[in-house]
Amino acid sequence: NLQGLSCGFEEDRIAKTGRKPKAIVPVYLYGMPAKIDEILSVAERYDISVVEDAAEGFGSRYDRQMVGSFGRYGVLSFNGNKMITTSGGGALICPDSESYNRVMYFATQARESYPYYQHTEIGYNYRMSNICAGIGRGQMTVIDEHIRHHQHIAQLYREAFKEVEGIDFHDNPDERTDSNFWLNTITIAPDLKVKGQENAYKTIVKGAVGGAAGVVHQASTAHTDCEPNANVEAMRLYLDRAGIESRPLWKPMHRQPVYQDAPAYLNGVSEELFHCGLCLPSGPMVTDEDVARIIHTIKDSVCC
Repeated sequence: NLQGLSCGFEEDRIAKTGRKPKAIVPVYLYGMPAKIDEILSVAERYDISVVEDAAEGFGSRYDRQMVGSFGRYGVLSFNGNKMITTSGGGALICPDSESYNRVMYFATQARESYPYYQHTEIGYNYRMSNICAGIGRGQMTVIDEHIRHHQHIAQLYREAFKEVEGIDFHDNPDERTDSNFWLNTITIAPDLKVKGQENAYKTIVKGAVGGAAGVVHQASTAHTDCEPNANVEAMRLYLDRAGIESRPLWKPMHRQPVYQDAPAYLNGVSEELFHCGLCLPSGPMVTDEDVARIIHTIKDSVCC
């Protein structure tokens, strides 16, 4: 449920559910903040808790305030591909000590303060290991540097794509929004012709794509019932042949077969973006020269 690339929020979707949601979970895709003030206003009107999925948004700001600090709780990810990493896991941002203590109670198996195991509620072992936390403390010393680098790479993409007709860069929608640009993305016009798009889905993909290491289940067909446009896949393949990794935008959850029977209240924007979007290299090891080569390859992939 998005309003284009600005990741806005449509209040009428709540009314259409016919019942009060347990929570509103804004997701800051690719690091881009949502219009959180609008979301908080709706949440207050309907008395709904807001839990921010800031997994990709660590360091992003809205109205100069860090995302993840607006709602009842905020969630960060420290997976291996995020702004900083602990190799896995993440962090939960709590608004006060009472909330923190409640979270820690359940995260430590809901144990009570007896010299033996005593549980009156079901708890879980959700704490990060000391080793992972130690890695994270070290990583915190470079977080500002990483954010500046990602934003610098975004500026290079931003300037380069201004002159490429049919390709739009996913940018901050207004001055209130300050993305960390964790992952830089573009959208490709459906009528833009890309070299090789007539053969885009002729071959079944073999092996992991886009960092999906460990994937062992082999696809049985080249097509699914919801996939990127042929010109997007053609550009991905063109970049791949040049040794440049890219991948489509995230597939909408309601189009995943495992959720095909789940209720969804939609406006079609998430599917539209999936059909035409592509993620580009953005990490801390990407250099200015790398970006220049990526831009050159993308331009070269477009038919004259």
